[in-house]
Parts: sequence; C-alpha cells; structure tokens
Amino acid sequence: MKTVVITGSARGLGLEMAKVFKKNNFNVVISDLMADNLESAKKILENIKTTSKVISVNCNVTYKEDIDNLIDITNKTFGNIDIWINNAGVNQSDKAIWELTKEEIDSVIDVDLKGTIVASKLIMEYMIKQGYGQIYNIEGYGSNDAKMLGLSIYGTSKRAITYFTESLAKEVEERNLNIQVGKLSPGIMITDFITNALGNKEKINLPEKTKKVYNILGDYPDIVANFLVNKMIANTKNNVKIDWLPNWKAFIRFATSAFNKRDFFK
Repeated sequence: MKTVVITGSARGLGLEMAKVFKKNNFNVVISDLMADNLESAKKILENIKTTSKVISVNCNVTYKEDIDNLIDITNKTFGNIDIWINNAGVNQSDKAIWELTKEEIDSVIDVDLKGTIVASKLIMEYMIKQGYGQIYNIEGYGSNDAKMLGLSIYGTSKRAITYFTESLAKEVEERNLNIQVGKLSPGIMITDFITNALGNKEKINLPEKTKKVYNILGDYPDIVANFLVNKMIANTKNNVKIDWLPNWKAFIRFATSAFNKRDFFK
C-alpha cells in the first residue's frame, strides 16, 4: 500500500489533500506544530473508511531533528514513503520590508524556504536508498515574479522555492534517479492563511482591492486539493508543474467576473 507524508497538514490545503489521498487508499501521515489541530485532523481522516491507515506526527520543519523523526516514524510504521509534500508554510505580516522585524523575516524564511530545502534533502536521501519516490513543493505568490506590498518576504521565499525545485529536479535527472520532483501551484485559496500571519500570531487586514482579486481568482482548498492529488497520483514524469490556475484560466475568470460574482468575505 502506498504512503504519503504531508507537512503542515492539520488544516487548510494540507488536510484537504490528505483527505483525497485517504479516499484513494493511501496510508496518510499528517504533521504539524499544533497538537490539538493535528489530533482533530487525524480523527477526520480516520472517519474516511478505507483499508489504509493514518498517523500524525508533531513536526517543526525548522528543526532537522523533527524532520528526521517524521521520516523515521513513517518508515517504521509503513515501511515506505511514496509521496512527500512540503506543504508547511507561514504568511508574513502585512508590512513593508523595512517595517518587519528580523524575527518576522527569519520566521518566514526558516519555514517557507529553509524548511522545504532541508526536508527535501533528507527525504531525497531516504528515497535514493528506497529506490523510488516523489517530492512536491508548493509554489505561491511570488513564484511567477509578482510583487505586492506586504508579501515581499513571502514572495521571495516562493520565488526561491520555484528555482530550488527545478534545480533539484535537474540534479535528479542528471543522476538518473527513479525519483520525480515537481511543483504544486494551487493558486489563491480561501483559508485563514490569507488573513493570518506568522502561524496565526497576527491578523492581516486585507485591502478591498486585494479582496476583489481574491473573489475573482480564489477557490476553496477542497476543490484545489482534489485536482492536485489526482494529478500527483497519475504523474510519472520528473520536473512537472501541477497548476490549478494557469494564465488562461485566470484570464477567463477576470473576463467573466462581471457575470460570476463571488464574495468570500461576507
């Protein structure tokens, strides 16, 4: 039976992806910092009746030891890791770069960028020994070089994630490894991530113009997760980008926004 590990999966997109994998009879390993949310998420997944199993592991991706522990527990429980998704992330405070503290900058870079890099290194070592596997990293605002006040550090991290993932895929190709590395581009999801910074430590007051864009381009995470997971399960290629909201779809959303009005912020 196949096994998937998803970091930052006690809620939001991570949890929704876990649900879809469970419905597809994958053993599911969820991990997060918040123990209460993690336990609630595990119960939700256990209510999806398949023959596969669910375990939860507390993990702070800024600590190598926690990632090692996540891999070790998964291996001891299931004996294999088929898919690893680096989903853990935090948003930044809604401030200009010079208004952020060093601690706020470090928090975003450490989780969103360094956490993904270190986790990718460690799971690559495991999958090389195993002889196969898939690794997916999450793109976000800034991956396409977009810029906005209040998202500069987050966008810098996500721009770097795109480069890093493509570089990792290139190295896998040059070493001729039976491992697939890819990017997941979920677009704009309507979750508390967009209104909370630094792991729910601070509220973000979205300007009206931003809400307008989110109402046009946004989607709930369950819809996005279903698309992403089914594409991952079917994928056999290295260096793929699984893109929920490509440019052509975004263009159609804007072109038809006058007729398809949505308000996620009522």
